[in-house]
Amino acid sequence: LPISNQRQPRMLNFRVEYRQRTVELVLEEGSAVGEIKQILETELGVPVSKMQLKGWKSGDVSDSTVMRSLHLPKNNSLYVLTPDIAPTASTSKNSALQDSLNQNFLLVISHREAQRDYSLNFPGSRTIQEMTLAASGISYPCHHLSVCRRSSTANAQEPTEEVYTYVHMISDSEGDDFEDASEFGVDDSEMFGMGSSTCRKSPMMPENSENEADALLHFTAEFSSRYGETHPMFFIGTLEAASQEAFYGKARDRKLLAIYLHNDDSVLSNVFCSQMMCADSIVSYLSQNFITWAWDVTKEANKARLLTMCTRHFGSVVTQTIRTYKTDQFPLLLIVMGKRTSNEVLNVIQGNTTVDELMMRLMGAMEIFTAQQQEDIKDEDEREARETVKREQDEAYRLSLEADRKKREAQEKEEAEQVRLEQMRKEQEEEKEAIRLSLEQALPPEPAEEAGEQISKLRIRTPSGEFLERRFLGSCKLQVLFDFVASKGYPFEGFKLLTTFPRRNITQLDPESNLLEAKLFPQETLFLEAKE
Repeated sequence: LPISNQRQPRMLNFRVEYRQRTVELVLEEGSAVGEIKQILETELGVPVSKMQLKGWKSGDVSDSTVMRSLHLPKNNSLYVLTPDIAPTASTSKNSALQDSLNQNFLLVISHREAQRDYSLNFPGSRTIQEMTLAASGISYPCHHLSVCRRSSTANAQEPTEEVYTYVHMISDSEGDDFEDASEFGVDDSEMFGMGSSTCRKSPMMPENSENEADALLHFTAEFSSRYGETHPMFFIGTLEAASQEAFYGKARDRKLLAIYLHNDDSVLSNVFCSQMMCADSIVSYLSQNFITWAWDVTKEANKARLLTMCTRHFGSVVTQTIRTYKTDQFPLLLIVMGKRTSNEVLNVIQGNTTVDELMMRLMGAMEIFTAQQQEDIKDEDEREARETVKREQDEAYRLSLEADRKKREAQEKEEAEQVRLEQMRKEQEEEKEAIRLSLEQALPPEPAEEAGEQISKLRIRTPSGEFLERRFLGSCKLQVLFDFVASKGYPFEGFKLLTTFPRRNITQLDPESNLLEAKLFPQETLFLEAKE
């Protein structure tokens, strides 16, 4: 079968959170954002016009935006917010109860003895002993309660400091007033069936721990023990290390720092931890976009230690801000953004909030951070581009210097070689000249033409066309002829002496033989030829 070269479309996975529901989607990268909303309208029953799809890395996007232009990863997490949708009414009793289970109830609890009011948000599904808030008959959206304490008389013989709490529920509508006879422990976190008065939780963080990492390991283990394994991934290490991780990497890798401050003495702590910090959408959003660091300020020693750390890393303003919050306003979630000159606290989220409100404030901080991050990325890219140009220029300059150095070294080497060769040439010439002079001086005197002995007159043609003429005694050996030619600059080793006709190579004859024997008498014309 022929193999198709057509490229397969890239598929993207989406995990969309809406309140207590999760929808898994798979779409092609070429799809528009509006197609996700159309599918969610079918799955969730929420009109597209009233749906806000959040969680995009680049901020809010329009429905017509093609997802390919967003450069999304393979797996993505999004969130649906519907702030404009009012609770729907139903004529059916079962349907109304189901709607109430999904609604949030505001309980305003008045602590008579402490003369303090607590405002708590609970979903309708939260139970009072065995009954849900939705089915208990309390008013929606707000209900007032009062709390008082009395001493225990259950066992008069055993001294005890145990106290119980009566909860008087005051309805906003007529005929709904009733007194719940259930007894609750004085620990605020044990209200609504979350514990008993005789059970005390172990501290979230040990007091005066020498090592911050060990303290945070204990905090994480205790948090998981109380509220389950689904919670933000707390950074294990010092506040300084968490700040380094969040703020001081490359601009593209930086994140916001979320500092969670827990206080067991606050009535809001259990609600915030169990409903906000453990919500899937919050956990996922914090994990993707934040470095989350936690600390327990229940104990004064731990709180003082936190304030010292905050002063050192964020300045006295942040420390003073934390001091202004009272115990019943905890827990706090501080959103900190790293800046070039100093770190800035973008938001302080108190414990009395809802999941949607918390998500909106996290996303608002993320939008501010994203705008700053884009500027930092631009500045970093420009700085890296300048540094790259400078490195390239420096490298080009280095290579130029290296090339000049090599060229200079080669030139110096060549000049040195020329000097050496010239020196050798001079030495060779001087040696040749010395040999020539020595041979010239050793030659016997040229005989006169009128000498009584047999005289041989030789005429020798040189390679340059000149002629050498000299008279020799016929009894002279050939070696005297060879020395004469060598004294004129034509050594025996480089030249051969030839007769014209018949052609003979005289240099091949015995140098001890004389001119008569070599038949170079009474006269002869010879020529010199360089040996091959």
